[in-house]
This record gives sequence, structure tokens and C-alpha cells, in this order.
Amino acid sequence: MARSALSRDEVLDAAAALVREHGPAALTMRRLAAELGTAVTSIYWHVGNRESLLDALVARTVADLGTIRPQGATPAERMVSVARSLRRAVRERPHLVAMVHERGLTERMFLPAQRALVHEAHAAGLRGAAAARAVRAVQFQVVGYVLVERNRERAPVQSPAEEELWRGEDAEADGPLARALSAPIDTERLFVDSVRALVDGLLAGASGDTGDGAVGRGPYSQ
Repeated sequence: MARSALSRDEVLDAAAALVREHGPAALTMRRLAAELGTAVTSIYWHVGNRESLLDALVARTVADLGTIRPQGATPAERMVSVARSLRRAVRERPHLVAMVHERGLTERMFLPAQRALVHEAHAAGLRGAAAARAVRAVQFQVVGYVLVERNRERAPVQSPAEEELWRGEDAEADGPLARALSAPIDTERLFVDSVRALVDGLLAGASGDTGDGAVGRGPYSQ
């Protein structure tokens, strides 16, 4: 029996779940209605046609990424926390993020995270072009890392795998290194380590920032 009451948010939640699990092609009004136990006409009443539904999902995805809030005791810690939250949000919504990109709203989606990074760059003493480089470097690190992760996950099974290739290698007489390279990758730890190193390097010259984008003695000075 069809449901007697249904909210727009419930429809969007169910639609988003279908897209996350199966991709946009799996989202049909009939399948969505079946998932919700309601009539197709009820779906149309709440969200309009399929294209309107997709637009609503895109808008919600953009809004979701606007809820990222920095955490930590220092600007560097807070920038790393923004990167971690952004990576998690993008990884949890690959199909939805792809839909945002297809509609030309990628930059709008990333704007809240950029604003949070700007605030922390200023708090660390970076200004001007130096602050802009820091913001973009962190954003590119997140996006690039996620793309590499997704590529590895979808790649054909490798034979021999990286772990097998490093077994028996002495890694220039560095046994612990060889053993580490033959172990499974802790992607979360690797991401945090790489972002932390990036942020530390970007902020190292903050005290020498002249305000016009030039950085004093830091690693990004020119």
C-alpha cells in the first residue's frame, strides 16, 4: 500500500542514496517510488520531473560541502582538518560530485572550503598571493589524492602487486623501508601526513610575508 505522507527531504534522501550506490543512471522516478513505497505521482508532486530532481540533488550536494568547519588548536591543524573533511565529503559522494561538475558548479561547491582555508591562512600570517597559493595547494592536494584513490580502487587487479614487488627487495639496505612498502597502504594516514607536510611548508614563511604575496625566508619565497 502506498504511503500516505512523504516529505521532500525524504525523497531527496532516497534519491541521493540511489545515486551514491548505483550512479545517476539508476535513478528513475519509478525505482525511487518503489524504494519509498509510494506512487510515482507523489514523487512528481514533491520534486517535479527527473531533471528537477537531479538539480535538487546537485544543490544539496553543494550545500553539504558548505558545512565543513575547521577544527584544531592552530591554523595548521585547522587547515589539515578542512582538507580531511573535504576529502571525506568528496569520497562519500563521487556520483553526486560528478553531477555537480557536469553542471559547471564545481568551483561554487569548493568555495566554502576555500573560505575556511583563507581564514586560517590569514590567521597564520599569510596574505595576498602567498595565502592564495596555500588555499589552492591544499584544495588541489585533496582533489588529486581522491582521484588517485578512485583510480586505484577501479583499476584491474595488478599482478604482481606493489606489495609483491617489494618483497625480497632490500631498498638500498633499508629493510624497514622495504617491509613498509610491501605492506597495505594506510590511505588515511598517508593523506594526513602529506597534507600536514604541505601545510607546514606553506606556512613556514608566514612571518616574513610582506603583504603583497612575497614570502620572506620560507620554502616558497622567490
